[in-house]
Amino acid sequence: MTTATKTLLKTPFHAFHVEQGARMVDFAGWEMPLLYSSILEEHRQVRTSGGFFDVSHMGRVRFSGRHARKFLDRVCTRRILGMERGQCRYSLVCNERGGCRDDVLVYAIDEDEFLMVCNASNRAKLLEHFAAQKADMTFSMKDETESTAMVALQGPRVMEVIGRFSREVPTLKRYRFAQKNLLVIKLLVSRTGYTGEDGVEVILPGGMMARQALKLMLDADGTGAGLLKPAGLGARDSLRLEAGMPLYGHEIDEEVDPLTAGLDFAVNLDKGVGEDRAGRFIGQEALEKIKAQGLSRRLVGLRLAGRRSARQGMPVLAAGRPVGRVTSGCLSPTLDVPIAMAIVEVGSAAIGTSLEIDLGRERANAEVVPLPFYKAAPAK
Repeated sequence: MTTATKTLLKTPFHAFHVEQGARMVDFAGWEMPLLYSSILEEHRQVRTSGGFFDVSHMGRVRFSGRHARKFLDRVCTRRILGMERGQCRYSLVCNERGGCRDDVLVYAIDEDEFLMVCNASNRAKLLEHFAAQKADMTFSMKDETESTAMVALQGPRVMEVIGRFSREVPTLKRYRFAQKNLLVIKLLVSRTGYTGEDGVEVILPGGMMARQALKLMLDADGTGAGLLKPAGLGARDSLRLEAGMPLYGHEIDEEVDPLTAGLDFAVNLDKGVGEDRAGRFIGQEALEKIKAQGLSRRLVGLRLAGRRSARQGMPVLAAGRPVGRVTSGCLSPTLDVPIAMAIVEVGSAAIGTSLEIDLGRERANAEVVPLPFYKAAPAK
């Protein structure tokens, strides 16, 4: 008996990745570049100049119609009511227990039109959840993931490149976006990213138009100076970890609530106050109880002694007693020390607390340190 080969989805930039010699891997059902040269080299390219990431595998869902805003306020922890056109907000979509179904970015296109970007691994789950929660609300929901492309341009010299195409985009504030034309290609460009560096994320039509736009962006100065170079999923993970940014399936999941994960800023527990109970979001009651009772666990940053890196799931110990688990870890390319994030008991979460991580054959001393581990210089 033969095992059927799994057919992976391909982004509009797949041929480019192969031409550049990328090591391709299965990521949430998509064939994606893990790295081109090395994770370390690509990480440093982003920190010092700029990197291009293909993030077309991430879900893109458009909500349009009279109740689009009301519906999103129902499923998102962040307040959607009051968002201005051209504004985007990071939010969580929770289950009834307050656990995270996903973390998302919501773009306010117009009064009754919004775009949501979600994680590739959760797209199907969210679409099913949204269909079940629609009830009698009037709006349309369109999954545009496979008809569009998305790239992230991240690094201190990205705005120098973008400025050659647009005067407006470099003036955008963080979490704002503009819709622009690059020749005949319509782009949605947002001052967002998940690396801890300045930069933009760009949503554009798929197919040949996406490939043409990529060619223009990567050779923006016409000299081949390499201000922007491609980077893979490996560098994206080490960059976001240095920046203390949670990753679904690591710091957050259906069993971890956003308060425990330190994402209080993205949770509006004052939704639906008074008689407006309909304005509450799914999971709000559970999160209110968690806050009232006080957190029992908290996400922390850890700096390890030695050179060995911690990995997800490794036990965190205090005086030999298990007090938590590692959620992410790596040898920081920027700081040149092992770093990790972990969810631990609140009694072991204070900055400066000495802990140990069980690495298997040995234990490593670790200290609780502030997040993020790395913070870029302010954009000029």
